[in-house]
Amino acid sequence: MQRIACEERSDWRQSAEAIGFDFHTIDGERYWDERAYYSFTLAEIENGFEAPTAELDAMCLEAVARAIADDQVMRRLAIPVQYWNWIARSWKTSQPSLYGRFDFSYDGRGPAKLLEYNADTPTTLLETGVFQWSWLEQSIERKVLPASADQYNSLHDHLISGLKTIGQGRRLHLTAMMDSQEDAGNIAYLEDCARQAGLTTNVLSIESIGKDKAGHFIDKDSRPIDLLFKLYPWEWMMRESFGKSLSGSTTQFIEPPWKAILSNKGILPILWEMFPNHPNLLPAYFESDPQAATLGQSYVRKPLYSREGANVELVVDGRPLDKGEGPYGAEGFIRQAAAELPAFDGNYAVVGSWMANGAACGLSIREDRTPITRNTSRFLPHAIIG
Repeated sequence: MQRIACEERSDWRQSAEAIGFDFHTIDGERYWDERAYYSFTLAEIENGFEAPTAELDAMCLEAVARAIADDQVMRRLAIPVQYWNWIARSWKTSQPSLYGRFDFSYDGRGPAKLLEYNADTPTTLLETGVFQWSWLEQSIERKVLPASADQYNSLHDHLISGLKTIGQGRRLHLTAMMDSQEDAGNIAYLEDCARQAGLTTNVLSIESIGKDKAGHFIDKDSRPIDLLFKLYPWEWMMRESFGKSLSGSTTQFIEPPWKAILSNKGILPILWEMFPNHPNLLPAYFESDPQAATLGQSYVRKPLYSREGANVELVVDGRPLDKGEGPYGAEGFIRQAAAELPAFDGNYAVVGSWMANGAACGLSIREDRTPITRNTSRFLPHAIIG
């Protein structure tokens, strides 16, 4: 694994905006950054990410089965009890998952270490599946990369095939907080994927979803919402005024309710309990667990429901070194062994490895000047060379 500086395309902004990637710059700062790329060997991809991602996905499914069968686990995850049966039903009826992203610390010298699993509402889809692929093709044309260069990236095709399998030709509604440029961009991309999968689509903001007299969800034209892709976390859905109607709804959700178990940071200590000393896992404990003290004075403290680094605290030798601000923490914390992110030219890199339609299928890399990855952290492309 190497970070290699390169010349950026003069028209990359126009190229990004032409495909709807208009959130390439955030608050005047680069989000997409192609002034460098990350280079991997094929062996690093196959052994370092593809195989471990598939294995971790299988382990996570085992963890869901355990949680469904054990009320104590559900309590530790702070999932409201009124949703337990509904979540269990979604699991027992095999409601399908479309996608998820495992985030790793990886330096090329040892096994990738799982930092967290973005199991419910991962973004970076358009930039991963489409824009970095076009960067690869044009970089080969420009001779920035050798003609033999490749990319670990079939995410786009797997999203389409997954939506086709789940959708079965039905109407798909897609929702998010549409005032977020990034969320709206990801929704627009997934809508395009759904259309390529043969589905009829409607996009609406989360605030526009209504209910009929029977308590079923409807859109603003009073059409029933049979199948809903929601770029809106399950823990937020459960707290909304319509939350009490979720369990009685006839709507099928993407992601399914059982993903609320995996999108919780509490899954990290659960996995460590079930698969101790697994090479791709870091020691992790619920903060209330006396074993958390075995991590010593250096660890990462994470709220159960944190997103995009919010309220995540890096503690080194008993002193807070870095902390993301945010609204989380009342639900409880976990502690995870600190895995120092590799720094390349002063940039801390996190590697995201994608699952879609049941297959490990792509890579996305985010980097920051600090050890905590935030929603403003830059996205860099990658290539397989050698």
